[in-house]
Amino acid sequence: MAKERPRIVVNAKVYPQVQGHDQVLALARACQRAADDAGTLIGLAPPQVELAALAWAVRDGGLDRVTVFAQHTDPLPPGSGTGWTTAEAVHAAGAVGSLLNHAEHKVPHDQVAATVERLHDLGLESLVCADGMEETEALAPLKPTYLAVEPPELIGGDVSVTNADPGIVSDAAARVAKASSKTLTLCGAGVKTARDVATALELGAHGVLLASGVVKHEDPLAALVDLCSGLP
Repeated sequence: MAKERPRIVVNAKVYPQVQGHDQVLALARACQRAADDAGTLIGLAPPQVELAALAWAVRDGGLDRVTVFAQHTDPLPPGSGTGWTTAEAVHAAGAVGSLLNHAEHKVPHDQVAATVERLHDLGLESLVCADGMEETEALAPLKPTYLAVEPPELIGGDVSVTNADPGIVSDAAARVAKASSKTLTLCGAGVKTARDVATALELGAHGVLLASGVVKHEDPLAALVDLCSGLP
């Protein structure tokens, strides 16, 4: 039986709305309520300093519909490396995997490749971001768990990629599938509504990666419930 993987992944970034464990946990509980009602999973990438605390709180608090991702991981092994995050640390923290190469935290492709390999060796998932078709074609052969295409000019905006550039979503899904049958395509940038989610799936994506549409919303639970209503 295929492993269930989230179709909605929320990147909390370091927005002021998630400063402190109580705020991050409140967001996780909102994810749990929306996901439980919809019978789905929701991925959540908290601020890096909250990763272990949230992962353990999710486990101990019975938030079984929430899967926790790191926002970034580095390719170096454990040892001397002040300020870096190893795959082993992500694993020990209790996360299921990590985002990599987000538009706000770009890294060279050889480092993406090395980190994907280190994550997979530990049984962790990789969610690799690409800023367009050229980067999608370069990174899909690495066979990450997910590849999220996010045009950077639309990130944080009010226009969804599914409306502004639907072709990039369908083309990315097709090219990812050709390069790696095991990689799931996500799309992001401006995603905020159930219609955006439904359109992403119609265009061939597995799901969506988003941030401000949930984290900065005046009612994150309402935003999550609406997003989940766009799932089949």
